[in-house]
Amino acid sequence: MTNPDHPGPATRIIHNRRHRDAFGSPYSPVYNTTTYRFENTAQLLDVIERRTEGNLYTRWGTNPSIQELEQGLAGLEQAEAALAFASGMAAISATLLAHGRQGIVCVGDLYGGTQELLINHCQALGIPVTFLFREDVGQLKDALTEPGKLVYFETPANPNMAILDIREIAQTAHKHGALVAVDNTFASPINQKPLALGADLVLHSATKYLGGHSDLTAGALMTSTALAQPVIAWRKNLGQLISPETATLLARSLRTLPVRIRQHNDNAMAVAEAMEQHPKITKVHYPGLPSFEGHELAKQQMSGFGGMLSIEVAGGQQAAQEVADRLQVFLLATSLGGVESLVSQPSATSHHGLSREERLKRGIGDGMLRLSVGLEDAEDLIADLNQALS
Repeated sequence: MTNPDHPGPATRIIHNRRHRDAFGSPYSPVYNTTTYRFENTAQLLDVIERRTEGNLYTRWGTNPSIQELEQGLAGLEQAEAALAFASGMAAISATLLAHGRQGIVCVGDLYGGTQELLINHCQALGIPVTFLFREDVGQLKDALTEPGKLVYFETPANPNMAILDIREIAQTAHKHGALVAVDNTFASPINQKPLALGADLVLHSATKYLGGHSDLTAGALMTSTALAQPVIAWRKNLGQLISPETATLLARSLRTLPVRIRQHNDNAMAVAEAMEQHPKITKVHYPGLPSFEGHELAKQQMSGFGGMLSIEVAGGQQAAQEVADRLQVFLLATSLGGVESLVSQPSATSHHGLSREERLKRGIGDGMLRLSVGLEDAEDLIADLNQALS
């Protein structure tokens, strides 16, 4: 029997609410308002100067709908604080600007938008950025010769599902006075909790699994109260706040996250096992397979292996493209984490801007297809892949 003082994740997500509705609704309505009235100037100043709690202006983050969402987000990662953003890139950019100005060290493969931000904007602003390949993680200490830097990485990584050791990287970073930020989008908080493994900041494109229905765009940061404070200022002044309507929609989605992730996990494992046996598939990248290079590490730091995998089709880029075009249940589309299954070809989408040599160096083969496995019947997904491969 679970401890009533420490409920499980599903119970916590459903019942962790900040506000009680005056009319008895189990969930708060949308507070679609930008400003809030006060009885007198003294009350207004008490809120501005933080002597009392209160709402002042929605762009500042003081909105009941957004605050309730943030309480739920914090509970997901068992964090002291959470901040909601208009997109995943908004969350990443505010975090990098708040905590990475002394230098950012990136380990392993990154989402293309993050890499573009780092190269085209952070470096242009004079922020030193260092990139380390996954196999060069042993050189991390050499990149942290000065304190105050931020170590940033994704695990599992896009699109080869590479796994990085969160605990080991965090120990090295902290020893050299650096903070650690982990993009946990692919795993979701149900399958992996980076803060518990030593990370300082956890980021999500909430557009993906947290939203889960391909009907909203949002981002999230979960961290300590102290580390959240400088990010709040960047979010406010860059105008990156999530809207109250989207916040309410995302809060709704969080309530089904545990059950959705369990089905994503089961379906992806079934697809991965089937594809590993297919004669036209040369390799399957999925952390749940014993044949996967990072399988043992994934077992240590993940409680489930997620809904993302990639396969390599014999015959290279053209053969993979033809398979993607023949799929009927899998939709040819970017993004991931929704109830519907999606397929994309990294060489034509997320990593199109890289040279073939650079892609191969990152373990992204010509014939790779990335699969976001949804909530359809696994048998139908496997049958769809089999017909496309035939």
